[in-house]
Amino acid sequence: MLANYLIGLREGLEAALVVSILVAYLVRSGRQDRLRPIWLGVSGAVGASLLAGAVLTFTSRSMSFRAQELFGGLMSVLAVCFVTWMVFWMRRASRHLKGDLQQKLDTALAMGTGALALTAFVAVAREGLETALFIWTAVQATGDTAAPVAGAFLGLVTAIVLGYLLYKRSVKLNLATFFRWTGAGLVVVAAGVLAYGFHDLQEAGWLTAGGLDRVVLDATGVLPPSSWWGTLFKGLFSISASPTRLELGAWLAYLVPTMVLFLRPAPRGGGPAPAPPAPAVHRPSSTSETVTS
Repeated sequence: MLANYLIGLREGLEAALVVSILVAYLVRSGRQDRLRPIWLGVSGAVGASLLAGAVLTFTSRSMSFRAQELFGGLMSVLAVCFVTWMVFWMRRASRHLKGDLQQKLDTALAMGTGALALTAFVAVAREGLETALFIWTAVQATGDTAAPVAGAFLGLVTAIVLGYLLYKRSVKLNLATFFRWTGAGLVVVAAGVLAYGFHDLQEAGWLTAGGLDRVVLDATGVLPPSSWWGTLFKGLFSISASPTRLELGAWLAYLVPTMVLFLRPAPRGGGPAPAPPAPAVHRPSSTSETVTS
């Protein structure tokens, strides 16, 4: 549940920040009349994410056991690829996210209502589809639907509240630091998803190296899967207490180099030019200012 809370929080806050920046820029520019397409795009993105989760669930249930394991393994690997790309992209782009979005919004305003809706849809759907895929793999890994979905839902609710407070400027959050440490947490989660994906591919007969019966160590006596400390261990480190050689190898091979690359200091300099300032428009003093990214 903890891992899924982190996924929901991280992905949800990215989406909430995007929506907050788009809405605040339109309000500050005196273009409140163009907010409706933004909300239509956001609604469409949420619907597409839910549909993706339903398609994944229905598709897997109609397969044979081996096909399910193969499908689950491949989807786990795909989820890891998406999340890895996402955390590195956000690490690089977090300082310039506001300017980039404002530039795209200026272009969309010039093109019309459809472009505005599409801008919001694409920005939010990317996070939603990644979340749907990751939560689906978590459900497959645990065999439990309630805990992963509840964790992700709580994370999304927290993200929405934080996004609203940032929009209202009730809280100040160092986004670069936030995304750095939540990204590090997601790297650990992704390592566990990759290990489980390799386990599925072993079950499907696609990977025979290591063997399902070749357990490196069996710590289930100390960390029973049904105990709270066993659940906490798996939630923190995303690895089984009795991993096979291939699972442990995949976990370490992904976790160590990815974490080193992710935590190394970001190169200085460069970056997209800041967006031009919004046109000065007289507005009531109660109008909310734009979000600081």
